[in-house]
Amino acid sequence: MSFPEDIFTEQDPSPDTLANLGPLRRLAGIWENRSTGVDVNPKPEGAERRDFNERIELQPIDAQSNGPQLFYGLRYHTRILATDEEPTFHDQTGYWLWEPATGLIIQTLSIPRGQVAIASGRAKPEDTELVLSAQRGSTSYGICSTDFLEYAFRTESYRIEVVFNPDGSWSYVLDTMLLVRGRAEPFLHRDRNTLYKVAEPTPNPLMLLSKKG
Repeated sequence: MSFPEDIFTEQDPSPDTLANLGPLRRLAGIWENRSTGVDVNPKPEGAERRDFNERIELQPIDAQSNGPQLFYGLRYHTRILATDEEPTFHDQTGYWLWEPATGLIIQTLSIPRGQVAIASGRAKPEDTELVLSAQRGSTSYGICSTDFLEYAFRTESYRIEVVFNPDGSWSYVLDTMLLVRGRAEPFLHRDRNTLYKVAEPTPNPLMLLSKKG
């Protein structure tokens, strides 16, 4: 990967994030599943399957710069409920980012159990499939966890595959490879779901401001 000598000069961004999201444009909006998603996670007796319902909101943000590097993106929040209980099963926030100049896609994620990660991949604007990954120990696209998670349920890798379906829905398969304390073999923790749009996105703040003008 090569970078320019001038690391300070910024590009002039477009105020319209939705028009510049590349393949991420298909993710913008509010989504829910129709059939339940499936989570396979480790328990003392072995793998446990949980069915769940999910609602995820992905809203455009104003363009962001690292000097000459320019991102357009979506801020997201997902809340997942297991079908057999009322408390939140999984809560997650972060960003999906697209760099038009290089095709770089980034997903950042933060989980309120003491874990964050940055996953990356590459895509073209017309692509109907995205694959992003992160590795424990990487200082660029890596995974960081609390001392307890490192001790008991260490995440070695993260991989998400998103497929945009012809009917406008999108599906994902999310794999995290865990080293569970006391077990010799790694455990593949897998989530999968298909989501359907229930509401359109709100334009990013700068776009709303430009419309008022």
